[in-house]
Amino acid sequence: MKQSIALVSLVVPDYDEALAFYVGILEFELLEDSFVPEQNKRWVVVAPPGAGDCQLLLARASTPEQASRIGNQTGGRVFLFLYTDDFDRDYARFGSKGVEFVREPKQQAYGKVAVFKDPWGNLWDLLQPESERSL
Repeated sequence: MKQSIALVSLVVPDYDEALAFYVGILEFELLEDSFVPEQNKRWVVVAPPGAGDCQLLLARASTPEQASRIGNQTGGRVFLFLYTDDFDRDYARFGSKGVEFVREPKQQAYGKVAVFKDPWGNLWDLLQPESERSL
């Protein structure tokens, strides 16, 4: 049997604001942006350059309960992990574009890591794993 996680849904307040950050600043690729008229929503999928099978679905909050979770889908824990093949390059690039790092770079046994947040407060690890197999 073979299975994989294809999409992770990230609740956002607005599609275009989310695209401005994820595509405009982090330089993720826009893979799909389709209007779904029967649900009055868009199907917006992005992924980091060179990503494997897992992609990010930017899902606009459509209820007050969903809106209450924006930026805090995991109760303040790091939510998403962005692996990189060049930590210093991406750390400098993100910093130059105004990405806010809430934990400075640190060398750990598993790799070099820093924590940043998106404009709504979701926490991300930027991580260059020690093992090339992890990428």
